[in-house]
Amino acid sequence: MGKLDDKIALVTGAGQGIGAAIAAKLAAEGATVVVTDINEETAKATAGRIGNRSLGLRTDVADRDSVAATVDRVVDELGRVDVLVNNAGWDKAEPFVDSEPATWDRIIRINLYGQLHTCRQVLPIMAAQGYGRVVNIGSDSGRVGSSGEAVYSAAKGGVIAFTKTIAREMARAGVTANCVSPGPTDTALFASIGGEKLREALKKAIPLKRLGQPEDLANAVAFLASDEAAFITGQTVSVSGGLTMS
Repeated sequence: MGKLDDKIALVTGAGQGIGAAIAAKLAAEGATVVVTDINEETAKATAGRIGNRSLGLRTDVADRDSVAATVDRVVDELGRVDVLVNNAGWDKAEPFVDSEPATWDRIIRINLYGQLHTCRQVLPIMAAQGYGRVVNIGSDSGRVGSSGEAVYSAAKGGVIAFTKTIAREMARAGVTANCVSPGPTDTALFASIGGEKLREALKKAIPLKRLGQPEDLANAVAFLASDEAAFITGQTVSVSGGLTMS
């Protein structure tokens, strides 16, 4: 028996990295997972790898029509959405004074509007069901800031506040909403932004003396998506090895 037997879960940005690990963990716990990604090939590859009748669909979370089409298809084919994990994200690391408005727009469209788009489509479905679990991926940058990530930090701060508000609004409908905030995590994205010098500096700064692994995030998400977390809502959980504490 898995924690998520017979549940239908939709995970955005799940073609690779943390999203793929989340999709795999939810499937291992019994869920049928709708793996969405802007890259259709990786979405389908992840869905095929995790099995359990999972689907891989191209979805651009920054495009409300794309999100609506995906959710409509999920409801048509699978009947409902029990779990929504908003994982899709993007950033370009640079000092704010060197950044351009076009970059701000892209960061905010993907990281903040992306979550607004999916929640606007899925929350009414969950409310009608009288059941739902929303897990939004935030970032500790949205709590404590991060040099070179000013607009990303602003967007993720918005995600954290948005999550608390929908948790309040949806509680009576039997829907919970929580936020998981990764600390430094060992992914291809991290490797592209940082390098060995940054990796070693962070390992020294993190009390548990290692970077996070995608599976560390996936385990936290699976818990919050399950009925074991039925009385937890509006919370932000940092998965950071103790780098940030509150």
